[in-house]
Amino acid sequence: MPQIDTRPSAHSMSMRVIEAIAEDSGVDPLDLEVPLFEAVDPEALDQLFRDDVQCTVTFEYVGREITVQHDGTVTVDGSVYPPA
Repeated sequence: MPQIDTRPSAHSMSMRVIEAIAEDSGVDPLDLEVPLFEAVDPEALDQLFRDDVQCTVTFEYVGREITVQHDGTVTVDGSVYPPA
């Protein structure tokens, strides 16, 4: 039976958020202690931005304010991480 990869793609918005939080924290994305899904539904986040909706989403992750913009910019407590 073929394996289905359910991990977020490297180009997904949820991965952008994980990478920005990790960079802001000074750790590897795999070393984040709290999974993103405890703050926001990663699949819903990816779907929202996959549909090219012009929106901004803000949520709290471990006491930090995370803002995601339609252009791929992620802000972690005021530190801006533009898309690569």
